[in-house]
Amino acid sequence: MRAEVHQVADGTYLVHGSSTNWVILTDGDAATLVDTGYPGDRELVLDSLAQVGSSPEAVRAVLITHAHNDHLGSAAYLRDTHGTPVLLHEAEVPHARREFLQQVSVGTVLKNAWRPGVLPWVVHAMRVGGTEQHPVAAAEAFPDSDGPLDLPGRPVPVHTPGHTSGHCVFHLPERGIVISGDALVSGHPTSRIKGPQLLPDMFHHERDRAVASLDVIEGLDAETLLPGHGPVHTGPVREAAGRAREHAI
Repeated sequence: MRAEVHQVADGTYLVHGSSTNWVILTDGDAATLVDTGYPGDRELVLDSLAQVGSSPEAVRAVLITHAHNDHLGSAAYLRDTHGTPVLLHEAEVPHARREFLQQVSVGTVLKNAWRPGVLPWVVHAMRVGGTEQHPVAAAEAFPDSDGPLDLPGRPVPVHTPGHTSGHCVFHLPERGIVISGDALVSGHPTSRIKGPQLLPDMFHHERDRAVASLDVIEGLDAETLLPGHGPVHTGPVREAAGRAREHAI
């Protein structure tokens, strides 16, 4: 099976994995990979890099929005096999190392099993390694700077806690894009809402902070949203954040 790759701007690609998205940013022969899907998505990750004319060896760094299994999946593999740096917000580094886990528990999922879409999502998640743990022992914090990272795409990390304590979105001001991870999505198998939204409550470590982080996203100047789940969303990101807040209240 081939990865579903969509070019959304020059050197910017949104990839739909089995249930989670990741983003590839290219600049000449070099690339930045933002998130890596589930552990079972590894071949799709490698295929998506090949489709855009890149390779694991060309990836300068893996940036992780947050260290849930469906975003961290192949980060340890890339670090161990190719020496690729894996970078996160400093508050998320111990999460990636699995010094703690801020992820929905099996018990909470079972309590919500009656909700539409939850059981099919659980079955799929288990098939693609959703219950596996692949800690990144050598995970590193972003450089201590408020500006863009010196990587293809020049992404700017923006702390948006709530979904996890160290969740970050990545602003690409030169491309008018926000890579939003799970701080703002446009769909999910367990949600009946279409368009910009927060994930269902059970997925957030601190829901109130996740809602508050929409204010941060609302302040980012961009016209394209690349979410961790769901299709690309076009239109002012501030309006997308506002719509998500309306659904959340």
